Amino acid sequence: MIMSEVEPFARVGVVCAHPDDESFGLGAVLDFLAGRGADLELVSLTRGEASTLGAGGGAGAELAARRATELQTAAAELGIGRVILRDHPDGHLAELPRDRLVEEVVTALGDVEALVTFDHGGVSGHPDHQQATEVAVDAGRRLRVPVLGWTVPEHIAAQLREEFGAPFVGRGAADLHHRIEVDRARQHAAIACHASQHNPVPYRRMELLGTAEYLRVLYSPGPPPPSRGG
Repeated sequence: MIMSEVEPFARVGVVCAHPDDESFGLGAVLDFLAGRGADLELVSLTRGEASTLGAGGGAGAELAARRATELQTAAAELGIGRVILRDHPDGHLAELPRDRLVEEVVTALGDVEALVTFDHGGVSGHPDHQQATEVAVDAGRRLRVPVLGWTVPEHIAAQLREEFGAPFVGRGAADLHHRIEVDRARQHAAIACHASQHNPVPYRRMELLGTAEYLRVLYSPGPPPPSRGG
């Protein structure tokens, strides 16, 4: 494991597939970056209208409107200063031309110093997460800024696969480029903002991770770190 320090970027762009990804997945990482002085800007590529995690939140346009409000509230909890909410079809990002999505992200976040997204494989294996990651990496190449992917160790992914039956993707020690110590208070507060979504997985994952989160360097304008995977 490369225990190198995460650079204290001044402006960081965040690329996610759905409202709640910034909280359920990236929440503690974003709080960590904000606590180090980063101005955070978020692009969510869908409005989450196709979610099956509903807790009385409606469906379709009604759910999309509710989730947009939840996202704004959660973003404020995490210190995200600007939210760009796109309206691409939830559950169908992988069917859209990637170049089009990359252009949207580059236009929205063109003056950031780094991008943060999910790891390759989308961590949970969701096709929308995977597409959002590839979009972020291509945008990072266009902008010539590093792209950091939030990831989990393989032993934790294996535990989650066993407990929930979902195709979680983890990494071995050699591919965990940064380990950061986090305080999860703001992440829990942000998760609570997404009241339309009932999901036990983030709580179990946070329990397994404790106060640690992990990042991979998905793209670097300079020499990449040693890695055995991709």
